[in-house]
Amino acid sequence: MTLRPIPVERLDLSSKKLAVIGGTNGLGRAIAQQALARGAAVTVVGRTFRDAPAAGLTFVPSDLSSMSEATRLGLELPVESFDVVLFTTGIIAAKTREETPEHVERDLAISYLSRLAVLQGLSPRLGSAREDGAPRPRVFVMGSPGAGSIGDADDLNSEKTYKSLVAHANTVAGNEVLVLGAKDRFPDPAFFGLGPYLIKTGIRSNFLGEGSLTHRLAETVIGLFMQSPETYAKRMVPLLFAPELEGRSGLMFGHRAQPILPTPGLDGAYVDRYLSASEALLRRALG
Repeated sequence: MTLRPIPVERLDLSSKKLAVIGGTNGLGRAIAQQALARGAAVTVVGRTFRDAPAAGLTFVPSDLSSMSEATRLGLELPVESFDVVLFTTGIIAAKTREETPEHVERDLAISYLSRLAVLQGLSPRLGSAREDGAPRPRVFVMGSPGAGSIGDADDLNSEKTYKSLVAHANTVAGNEVLVLGAKDRFPDPAFFGLGPYLIKTGIRSNFLGEGSLTHRLAETVIGLFMQSPETYAKRMVPLLFAPELEGRSGLMFGHRAQPILPTPGLDGAYVDRYLSASEALLRRALG
């Protein structure tokens, strides 16, 4: 496909509504600020609000390490008039296994399973109260699509064996699976995947150790050679509302908003098996 998004400086989003789930820090915060500056009404979901109050900006507190909280958010977030929902919440699994009170591996809970929980209640309502003829509502799922990770549907919760990057691969695969399997589980909105690649954010702190020398050095190097969160946001906000996406779903986009190919091996049968395992784990956590 050919994309010709309007440059962010000329973008008028005064009639648009965007929800950023995980928008209080890092990439989500940068995207929320860019959309707000272009006139969009923006709802930010997260644990700690870091911005000054502003017209058009709404904060909804939520701890998305909790599946019960994510489920409640999906049922109660008022998205009927919204055009786009963006999921950015994420960490990288720690070097030793961490588990939430609901017995879900912590990275999986925050970075993937919470998104499934939210979508179960949110997707049937998204954009449903907008006027007739409005574009199909959109869901963007941030992760690492096309990176080659298919995860382990038989050990989704990393209970049999544990290695941090293997556990994180389950969240990477899960987020791509959400996009590829959405047509069967969540047929109302259009779904798209975003892969930001390396950007200086807090996502690696859980793996490298918050404030450790290794963590500081890694983020310094990434900050020197890779794009900033603000640059990424300027590229992504036009994509979120690009008219060329109308009538499409299941597409993936890289760190410069370019279309990328999905991961080989994520065929329909495996996607269904992965989502079925995810739904079973979610039910167990909520039970």
